[in-house]
Amino acid sequence: MNLSRRRFLHLIAGAAAPSGVSRVASAQTYPSRPVRITVGYPAGSGADIIARIIGPWLSERLGQPVIIDNRPGAGSNIAAQAVVNSPPDGYTLLWITAANASNVTLYETLRFNLLRDIAPVAGIERSPLVMVVSPSVPTSTVSKFIAYAKADPGKINLASVGVGGVIHLAGELFQAMTGVRMLHVPYRGSPPALTDLIGGDVQVMFNVLATSLPHIQSGALRALAVTTITRSDVLPELPTVGDSIPGYEASIWQGVGVPMGTPPEIIERLNCEINAGLANPSIKAQFAAVGATAFPNSPADFGKFIADETDKWAKVIRAANIKAE
Repeated sequence: MNLSRRRFLHLIAGAAAPSGVSRVASAQTYPSRPVRITVGYPAGSGADIIARIIGPWLSERLGQPVIIDNRPGAGSNIAAQAVVNSPPDGYTLLWITAANASNVTLYETLRFNLLRDIAPVAGIERSPLVMVVSPSVPTSTVSKFIAYAKADPGKINLASVGVGGVIHLAGELFQAMTGVRMLHVPYRGSPPALTDLIGGDVQVMFNVLATSLPHIQSGALRALAVTTITRSDVLPELPTVGDSIPGYEASIWQGVGVPMGTPPEIIERLNCEINAGLANPSIKAQFAAVGATAFPNSPADFGKFIADETDKWAKVIRAANIKAE
C-alpha cells in the first residue's frame, strides 16, 4: 500500500475531528443555506442525470435547495479542483466518478490529490459495462471472441469514448488478462463510437449499458457479456466476462465527496440522507430506467472502494503506458 493510500484510509477512518467550537456549532446547524453538487460533466451526461435524480431528494431531506453545478473539462479535474479549493463546510460537494480514480495516475501534473484532499461521503450507483461487438464479428461468446482475436492479432479495433476512461481501461484490462492485442480507437463521445461499431469500422467496445441497450435490443449490436462480478438485472441472460476470464471486473460508479476536513457530523448526515434516498422505491425506479444500480455504503467503505479502484486502474494505466491526451 503506497503512502498516499495509507494516509487516505487513515483519514477517512478517523474522519478528521473538527477544530474549534465554531466548526462544531456550524455542523449542528447544518445546512443553513443552499448546498452545491459540483459535477465534472455537462448537462445531460450520465453523471448529470444521476445527480439530478439525487438532488431533489437531498434538497427535501436537508430543507435547503441543492444546486447541480456542471463544470466539465479536463476529464472532470476542473470540478475536482474547484471542490478541493472550497471551504470544508459541507456546502460544496464533489460528484465523484470512476474517472476521478483513474485520473490520479493518468494525469501527472494535478495540483490536488483525490485520496488526500477529498473525504468520501457516500456511494451513489455502480453499474456494469457491456461488451458489445459489431454484427460483422462472427462470435457470440467471450471465449470465442478471444479465439477469434488471437487468430487475427492486431486486426481488432477497440472503441472507447476517450483515452484513460473506464471504457478504455476495461478493454486494456481485457487485453492484459487474455493476451489479446487490439488497436485502441478513441472517439469523442459514445454516439460516433457506436455508429462506427454498428458499421463495422471498429469491432468491439466495453460500453455503458444505458447507451448500448437500444442497439442490443434492435439487433444492431451483439452483446457478449457484462463486466461486473454478477449479472445485470437489465440483461439477466448475459453471462459475465468473469465467467470466461476469472477475476475480471470493471464497472462505472458514482458517489459524493467533500473537501477533506469537513466535520464528521456533516459527512454522517449527508451519508444518512443519501442512503435513505437509495432505498426509496421512486429513486430505485428512476435508477433502473437509466440502467443504474444503487450503491449504498458508509463513508469508510466508500473511501476504501475509491482507494482500491485507484490502485487497480493505476496498474493497468502503467502497464499499458497510457498517457492523458
